[in-house]
Amino acid sequence: MTEARQGPLSHIRVLDLSRIMAAPWATQILADLGADVIKVERPGAGDDTRGWGPPFLKDRDGNPTKDAGYFLAVNRGKRSVTVDMASPEGQEIIRRLAGGADIVLENFKAGALARYGLDAASLRAANPRLIYCSVTGFGQDGPRADQAAYDFAIQAMGGLMSVTGERDDAPGGGPQKVGVPIVDLMTGMYAAVAVLAALARRGETGVGETIDLAMLDVQAAFLANQATNWLLSGRPPKRGGNRHPNIQPQDVFPCADGDFVLAVGNDGQFRKLCAAIGCAAWADDERFATNAARVRNNAELTPLLAGRFKTFERAALMRALDEAGVPCAPINTVPQVFEDPQIRHRQMLRDLPHPVAGTVPQVVSPLRFAENPLRFDRAPPTLGQHTAEVLAELGLDERAVAGLSARGVV
Repeated sequence: MTEARQGPLSHIRVLDLSRIMAAPWATQILADLGADVIKVERPGAGDDTRGWGPPFLKDRDGNPTKDAGYFLAVNRGKRSVTVDMASPEGQEIIRRLAGGADIVLENFKAGALARYGLDAASLRAANPRLIYCSVTGFGQDGPRADQAAYDFAIQAMGGLMSVTGERDDAPGGGPQKVGVPIVDLMTGMYAAVAVLAALARRGETGVGETIDLAMLDVQAAFLANQATNWLLSGRPPKRGGNRHPNIQPQDVFPCADGDFVLAVGNDGQFRKLCAAIGCAAWADDERFATNAARVRNNAELTPLLAGRFKTFERAALMRALDEAGVPCAPINTVPQVFEDPQIRHRQMLRDLPHPVAGTVPQVVSPLRFAENPLRFDRAPPTLGQHTAEVLAELGLDERAVAGLSARGVV
């Protein structure tokens, strides 16, 4: 039997039929919250991201394993079971797992699992309380429903790259993708929200739900203020580098010895900024006195600020702004993020026990619960690590499992 789980979802079991990033991000969130997540993978190969390296996790002797950092980033807290879902015996195992699950998440192409009798209609007919969430590039219907999609392509066609990057007439100008697979991550977040909402509703009705989540829909949804700016003005948003389209001054500015980010959010903070850098009169200048005026006159304001900031050393300027209550920040590298005393205090980086490597580093969930604290004690699994354990929970003994293995089913 699996060990007792802890956390707000410790009573929930999730059958994870997904791979790559978007849906596994959702199931990792659920696992962090305490759910028992059973990840089904292909025998001998597993999730594609296991091989998306280097870098790869190293074993105790310093030799690379077969698990890439990409896989390790999104599969913490799960149990790995290898099952060949193309075989009738494998399909029966998955149906039995779904019969005891609260949630199924999958990200196969639209209609693909229906060939195996593992689609929402089939599994929910046997388990009406089941919450079944399908994550695809374009949804279960529409002219693109049959097409595959990846994060990069959705960032492009969903408008994100049209507003990300320096403007075309500036050095280095042109469209840019975000530095992490943001559409995958946001799709995973929406998937987690959706299944938790369905769980809450099931608590009232006793009936499960079928959820159809599309990456392109998600990208359109989180265009957020940029979409609304266009809807209200009729002017398509353009790339503006680090400048905020609606709030100023917010940009990257150079000091005498390096760059920093300034993120003024209101008129009071602007007044404090002006006082802190010895330019108090700017706060009363009609060109800059209000945020709307600063946005309209940003082409005049930015050079004034840039010229003033260059007279300061960065550390001294940021101390002065911090003391004045003006939001600002250094531009940290990834290693510097995890050296930050606040990140260290919050224990966002932890080492979890791993059966091959000894330990594996993990950037853990940011969620903090007072009554049901999260526990991070299950590393991303090795391929098929829990196959025998999970099949034993279905009532299969060692001999039966060995037979399935010999036939390539598990």
